[in-house]
Amino acid sequence: MSNFVNKLYQKNTIIYKVILFLVTTVAIVYLFPKGGQFKYDFSNSQLWKYDNLYAPFDFAIQKSAAEIKAEKAQIVANSKLYFTADNALVVGVKDAFTKRIAALMLNDSLALQEKNMFQEIGLRTIEKVYEYGFLEAVIQDKLSDKDVLVTIRKENVVQDIPFKNFYTSSEVLKIITENLEVGFANYSRNKIFNILSEAIKPNVSYDAVFTEKVIENEYKNISYTKGKVSSGGLIILKGDIVEGKKLAILNSLKSESESKVWTESSYNWIILGYSILVSLALLMLLLFLKKYRVEIYENNNKVTFIFFNVFSMIFIQTLVINYNSDYLYVVPLSVLPIVLKAFFDARLGLFTHVLTVLLLGYIVPDSFEFIYLHIIAGIVTILTVSELYKRANLFISVAQITGIYMLTYLAFSIIKEGNAAQINLQYFILFALNGLLSFLSIILIYIYEKVFGLVSDVTLLELSNTNTKLLRELNEKAPGTFQHSMQVANLAEAAANEIGANSMLVRTGALYHDVGKMVNPMYFTENQTTGVNPHHELSPRDSAKIITDHVIKGVEIAKKYKLPDRIIDFIRTHHGTSTTYYFLMKEKEMNPDAEVDIKKFQYPGPNPFSKETAILMMCDAAEAASKSLKMPTAQSISDLIDKIIEKQMADNQFLNSDITFKEIETIKKIIKKKLLNMYHLRVEYPE
Repeated sequence: MSNFVNKLYQKNTIIYKVILFLVTTVAIVYLFPKGGQFKYDFSNSQLWKYDNLYAPFDFAIQKSAAEIKAEKAQIVANSKLYFTADNALVVGVKDAFTKRIAALMLNDSLALQEKNMFQEIGLRTIEKVYEYGFLEAVIQDKLSDKDVLVTIRKENVVQDIPFKNFYTSSEVLKIITENLEVGFANYSRNKIFNILSEAIKPNVSYDAVFTEKVIENEYKNISYTKGKVSSGGLIILKGDIVEGKKLAILNSLKSESESKVWTESSYNWIILGYSILVSLALLMLLLFLKKYRVEIYENNNKVTFIFFNVFSMIFIQTLVINYNSDYLYVVPLSVLPIVLKAFFDARLGLFTHVLTVLLLGYIVPDSFEFIYLHIIAGIVTILTVSELYKRANLFISVAQITGIYMLTYLAFSIIKEGNAAQINLQYFILFALNGLLSFLSIILIYIYEKVFGLVSDVTLLELSNTNTKLLRELNEKAPGTFQHSMQVANLAEAAANEIGANSMLVRTGALYHDVGKMVNPMYFTENQTTGVNPHHELSPRDSAKIITDHVIKGVEIAKKYKLPDRIIDFIRTHHGTSTTYYFLMKEKEMNPDAEVDIKKFQYPGPNPFSKETAILMMCDAAEAASKSLKMPTAQSISDLIDKIIEKQMADNQFLNSDITFKEIETIKKIIKKKLLNMYHLRVEYPE
């Protein structure tokens, strides 16, 4: 049982990758649209590149969305407006007016005959106003064309009348005024005018609910087809242009075929097909990591980070497509290569981006255009985005990426339409938004650094500032070591730039590689300013122990100050598994007959496992050894560097660092050149 547990523990990284692989595959397949795939790829105004196509079955020709929309708009434009007349309100108005007249007191100014005349004229005016109806104020400007027939409902009676027959507020006031022009004194006229104005109220309102109901019923009568294609009928010939009726027939065949394919009986088979394709894409990503990025493959945290970003991009793109496919290009897929390049390298960023775009080809319309456009944009992203810590670089790169999007879309539009007149300017706005959203990569990089414990160039720039707390402490406690680290950083940065390695990473690693010397600074030659060497009081073995321990002490200090693992790697590997040669030879001299345990004089390692850590090992040893030259000349420096690096190669220190002989020779040339510049003699000025 214990053996089984041990084996399980040893294989836990593989088990985790398998689980991660399966979970990501299932999640991506779940996001895929639940519909079959049409076996022909076509688009408007393109040549039909397949053989002659005949109808495999009977199917109806579907109207396009634009045609359906136009028919609905026509129905709305031609539909009648429905109004409701409130007869009960008319009765109430008459009663209210009659009561107001009855309440008037007879006096010298108002005789009974005149009062009766008031009532007669008032009721006649009310009848006139409500003959067709008095419109509510909010709907008096409902129609610009007053001659349009509308339908009015009065209880169970429905009548079509011109909209202009309804009275508005101003027209009602005009009717009242005209009926009171003769037969009354000014005082009496004003009195009955006020009574009528207050009594008469609008009785006609717009019936929006009923109007919408009628329109909805008209919608139901719309035919969504415009013909039929019989089985065996010719649809399109090879070499024909896909346009007009042929395009409509092909779209109808595609829709019908996908619905026939996606049946309950074939559901599981299609899911299996999707799963295989997604699995292959993710498997290629894992194989790429295992073959070319072993250090990433062996780190489950980094593998999880990469898979998480792939899934996130597919998830966001799916949400946008489900909401509205017109906004397809607003999703900033270029963020993926930017982020991966910031944390890893350009090759991995581009490879992952291409696989992600290929997977997205299943869920987007015009898949070829989408894939071509985003792969081109991804390549431009990898080629242009560099040194993210320089804000101007990111602005320029995003502008170039946006320009490539627009230029590529313009080319596709011209090919489809045959001219530039039909270009949809909305897409240029979407590409501009895409570019703006690409700046979110800076925020994402910061978040990912905290969540996944990764390191980007932005963080490296912050750490390379010599005013950081740890570097200031190193300068105070071990000033000679600090100056040595600065010189090594300059050498390593120049070498990294020459062979295309990460110069910012190697420079930052070089600045911190010797922080362990702060514990016993006086035991290291560069800090011995008084001429007293404390090693004279120690045995060679004890001296070697103090020297080799600066690596372990450095790792402890780095972890205390929470330096990233990528920087700690430089501390661990800058001496590899080499020995403290001076003290080893001294031990052999003092004990010529005894067998010396080399491990007591050996650094703990490991050996460098990247180009950057290998560069630091060469530059560190070269800079330190060059201080021993009493009369540095071009020849002596060249011989010294050759001797040191050849010794490191003979000890297999670079076996795991993925660095070539050509790159090592280039690094040697750079180190020689830089050291010669450092040790050149100045012209002696006359006294």
